[in-house]
Amino acid sequence: MDKKQTLKLWLEVIWLVLTALVLMAVLYPIHKAMHVWPFQGWNIAFVIILLTLARYIFLMKHTFLATQQEVKVALLLLMFPLTFVMMNGVNFFMVFIEENTWDPMTGHLPAADKRAIEEYIWAEMLFFGVGSSIAAPAFAVRLMLSIWRTRNRGTA
Repeated sequence: MDKKQTLKLWLEVIWLVLTALVLMAVLYPIHKAMHVWPFQGWNIAFVIILLTLARYIFLMKHTFLATQQEVKVALLLLMFPLTFVMMNGVNFFMVFIEENTWDPMTGHLPAADKRAIEEYIWAEMLFFGVGSSIAAPAFAVRLMLSIWRTRNRGTA
């Protein structure tokens, strides 16, 4: 493995560690306040997908994907179903809260803490959920641009 590939691999590892740290920071207040968090899987997926796709959108030429045309085509095709899966996750969360209210999850908390954690959860779930729903088609556009540039200009 040459030096450039090694640096790209280290950059990827550093970004994965930073993503994990952000994920822990986002989930810590929820785990501290609640006994059960039924949307933990969706929450983790929203954060990881938004951070990873945003990174690839802006830093494509510095990643291992820059020259992998077949991988870019496969990811491009996966972004369409991923968009709808993320939208479905946001919808599932919003419908659950609207139909069941917050009481099954936050009913055990004092009133002041209850309101604060509900606002935090609502804001972060919508931010990361909608962000991941938007990042997927934006990443698809970026992949198309990268494929075109690599094929016609020789750049990422």
